[in-house]
Amino acid sequence: MSETIAFLGNLDAEEEADFLAALAASLPEETIRPFRLLSAQEREAARIAIVANPDPAEVAQLPNLAWIHSLWAGVERLVRDLGASGVPIVRLIDPELARTMAEAVLAWTYYLQRDMPAYRRQQEAGTWRQLAYRPPGETTIGILGLGTLGSAAAERLVGAGFRVAAWSRSPKAAPPGVTGFSGPEGLAGLLASSDVAVCLLPLTEETRGLLDAGRLSTMKPGAALINFGRGPIVATDALLAALDGGRLSHAVLDVFEVEPLPAESPLWRHPEVTVLPHISGPTTPASSAAIVAGNLRAYRATGRIPQAVDVARGY
Repeated sequence: MSETIAFLGNLDAEEEADFLAALAASLPEETIRPFRLLSAQEREAARIAIVANPDPAEVAQLPNLAWIHSLWAGVERLVRDLGASGVPIVRLIDPELARTMAEAVLAWTYYLQRDMPAYRRQQEAGTWRQLAYRPPGETTIGILGLGTLGSAAAERLVGAGFRVAAWSRSPKAAPPGVTGFSGPEGLAGLLASSDVAVCLLPLTEETRGLLDAGRLSTMKPGAALINFGRGPIVATDALLAALDGGRLSHAVLDVFEVEPLPAESPLWRHPEVTVLPHISGPTTPASSAAIVAGNLRAYRATGRIPQAVDVARGY
């Protein structure tokens, strides 16, 4: 029988139960137990941990781990907390996550393209006024990040008739119908030409504060921003200044430097900010468990650890 697999995460009781049930259904041949229920011998013997924002102190009590499988696509906290341990970290690459993120990008792009924030203000003021319609074909959406999520979002937007551009740090082949940008000059070009900029970048040392006052000031006047990447990529004070000064028209934010967003944050009350509670790309227990199961079975069969995160790059 295989050793017990440790399950560690910062989840409430219901979330933990849902993930454990999904993992048990996908991996009936394995024994997967929460860290708190592991005996000292099981902690010593554990070679694999499945994690969701785990406590590093608990991970440190599993001294013989061969690798760690994250249940999230974003792994910047794992890299920060555990990267120095040298234990390979495998992030979740889930087609269902890419689909739900692309769905969210399209939905909130429509929200901006169809002037929903303006109509909300008109409702609050009791104003009946029809605004001019902007067709998707006359609206340029610029995506920051051309990984799995960015590519899926770009394809969805192209299918909806939008003009789409995408930026990556180094040159990449863009999906059909997407104009590709790369490097510092490419970022400036994308920001200057986009009616809506959509951030889907991972958080690394290079992307932290990427959208600062300088770069926000180069965005197309009246453009909007959607941040579904990570909160620290956008400088909050600079964003508020760009909104207050009229450089930007609206921001849809699903990620923040501190989550949950503190009650005192001015983002809650800003008329040109839509606050979402980190819902753009939810991890579903069934689909993530199926991905984990496939990776674990391949490891059991071959002894090869799935492709791990490049700790130096942060993803």
